[in-house]
Amino acid sequence: MLLSLAQWLQTQAPEFGFFRVFQYLTFRAVMAAMTALLMGLIAGPFVIRRLAALKIGQPIRGYGMESHLSKSGTPTMGGVLILLCITVSTLLWADLSNRFVWIVLLVMLGFGAIGWVDDWRKVVNKDPEGMRSREKYLWQSVIGLVAALYLVFSISESSNLRVLELFFKWVQSGFDLNLPPKAGLMLPFFKEVSYPLGVLGFVILTYLVIVGSSNAVNLTDGLDGLAIMPVVMVGACLGIFAYVTGSSVFSKYLFFPHIAGAGELLIFTSAMAGAGLAFLWFNTHPAQVFMGDVGALALGAALGTVAVIVRQEIVLSIMGGIFVVEALSVMLQVTWFKYTKKKFGQGRRILKMAPLHHHFEKSGWKETQVVVRFWIITMLLCLLGLSTLKLR
Repeated sequence: MLLSLAQWLQTQAPEFGFFRVFQYLTFRAVMAAMTALLMGLIAGPFVIRRLAALKIGQPIRGYGMESHLSKSGTPTMGGVLILLCITVSTLLWADLSNRFVWIVLLVMLGFGAIGWVDDWRKVVNKDPEGMRSREKYLWQSVIGLVAALYLVFSISESSNLRVLELFFKWVQSGFDLNLPPKAGLMLPFFKEVSYPLGVLGFVILTYLVIVGSSNAVNLTDGLDGLAIMPVVMVGACLGIFAYVTGSSVFSKYLFFPHIAGAGELLIFTSAMAGAGLAFLWFNTHPAQVFMGDVGALALGAALGTVAVIVRQEIVLSIMGGIFVVEALSVMLQVTWFKYTKKKFGQGRRILKMAPLHHHFEKSGWKETQVVVRFWIITMLLCLLGLSTLKLR
């Protein structure tokens, strides 16, 4: 919005040449991060007081960690603060004519709405399980598939009109259409190597990335500050990839596919980083507020959507390795328990408790040790992911 205002002021008063600074993506990215950070720090105490006044406290599962029972009643749904800061900051500093900005915002808010309903049921109905898995996955699938169907054509073209034309061309071809190489699965550490996916393959991959990353971040959000800092780091790194793929010069030099308009996502990821750091101020141990599903599901889906747009799905799995391992730990634990129960009559566990961070707590690590060590691992993985910019 401020970009459009600055451009209008320049046309009305050419002497206001300093407004040209708004045209620089890096300047707007820095301002978006600062705006979201300051908004979060200022509004945080008010939001926490309101959540506490409404008695929106986090219920703790009876079979959870004993050391976490003291956290029962801590205000949850603090993710509303994160989403609000990201949305306002992005709308202020991003180019609102950019289609990628809108699709990421809509996916984030859509998954945030699912998380809000889940958290509300936990609080109002006093049900620690919240929304049932089948219902949650249904709505996640609807949003994920709609986003995937849009992105499969949006990445291949440069405007919504061209996207619509490509969609009709796909329908007329009998749902058989070859996509350009930049819509293929990009392999890190290799120059210009991508595997063609086709429309169906792209949609399936995008759906899995968006829904998978959303639930992986949600599973990771079990300790004070554990999920939000990796989200900040991974989001910031994806912003760098967005800047590269959106630049015809840098993308050509680094052998990346050029996706017109993708660079504007740097504004969104910068706002995410700023809002995340502001939330961490209140979420650090001992947490004054939890983000809840409204924040975790939304942020994970946003990361997945950005990764798909900049064609870095594999790199996302590298940088977000903590999220991947946390999700796999739950899947393996549940699968092995059900298998052994069916075969031996009694379920057995691989880990002392899932997700993985609880296993380390059961092993004697303090909560702060688990959190900081997972941050360090994420930092190393992000550096590894960033190395793919040049090591190709």
